[in-house]
Amino acid sequence: MKIALLSEKYTPDIGGLAISVERLARLLASAGHQVRVFAPTLNLPASERRYLLSSGISITRFGAHKRVDDTLVDWFELVVQEHKREPFNVLHAYFLTQAGFVAAFAGNYLDVPSVVSARGNDLERAIFDPARAAHILYALRHANAVTTNAHELAKKAKALMPGLEVTVIPNGVDTEHFKPLLRNKALAESLGLMNDGNMEEGLHVIGFAGELREKKGLRSLLRAYAQVNKQNPAALLIVGDVRAGEDRQIVEEFKLSNPEARMIVTGFVAPGDLPAYYSLMDVFVQPSRRDGLPNALLEAMSCERAVIVTPVGGIVDAVTDCENGELVSTNHADELASTVNDLLINDELRKKLGSAARHTIMTRFTLRSELDGNLALYGQLGLKM
Repeated sequence: MKIALLSEKYTPDIGGLAISVERLARLLASAGHQVRVFAPTLNLPASERRYLLSSGISITRFGAHKRVDDTLVDWFELVVQEHKREPFNVLHAYFLTQAGFVAAFAGNYLDVPSVVSARGNDLERAIFDPARAAHILYALRHANAVTTNAHELAKKAKALMPGLEVTVIPNGVDTEHFKPLLRNKALAESLGLMNDGNMEEGLHVIGFAGELREKKGLRSLLRAYAQVNKQNPAALLIVGDVRAGEDRQIVEEFKLSNPEARMIVTGFVAPGDLPAYYSLMDVFVQPSRRDGLPNALLEAMSCERAVIVTPVGGIVDAVTDCENGELVSTNHADELASTVNDLLINDELRKKLGSAARHTIMTRFTLRSELDGNLALYGQLGLKM
């Protein structure tokens, strides 16, 4: 089967969308299918194309225009051109606003089945933008199949399009890679967490992974951390970066007003190195205001970290309060601080929640289940595996 994957982001772009598309591409290729990825990029001049081959996946990056409509025209024409040269069996788009629209439109134009996958921001934020809502609604109405990675997103898609059938296929995690490890002392030392070759006595590590920004609960996390640090000496480890602009300014102001804070922002970390960073965390915190099903949360759970999260989006599909993690109210720094403190002083509870978290991933969020879910959907469209 020949599959065209369309996405607004792809590795080495940062973010969960790029990670999820690459994961699906690799899964499909490993199952013996031919995969071609089409994704715009700002790193090339407008309309210029670059063809790459990685792990058996053919990747076409093309330069985006300043005007979104010009980018969409190029994308549509590129898919049509490549289909005429070597026909696709299915067009599958991740994210509805641009990729989903192009896949649904091109699929109907070429008489090729199309699948569109909602991932989070498309149904939680972009749909409220009149300039993008029309594309989202077209994708939902005219694609042959719609998927999401979370039940809450499926509910929102159905609210926009009553009667719509939506298939929920959760993100998968490579549990052989994301697994519990002993703390890497060399890494801890490089991050300033060591003293005379040992972890500083009494120092705990509160962790977050990804791009920290307001949507991810930036303000709540900083306020909670400041409270915790007054009672339990702790470092706040951000594995990733802080979004440029206002979010980064908030962090800089926090550092100035809290000179005793130990806030470490690593910058980009390659996926292959992430388990070692998760191993340094006593608790992993995801205090999102809105979210889909965060890859970082599932990775931390797979690494047996005790997690503290807010009940938004697909997070509640993965975390059950007091069973495999702790749920706290959205935008409630005091409650978040109290919960973090409780876990930091209770080694037994952290271990219990971490063990249950990994069990959840190994039984419900595997790579095999993600692949099987997508292949079953293709089969329902009449495609031969």
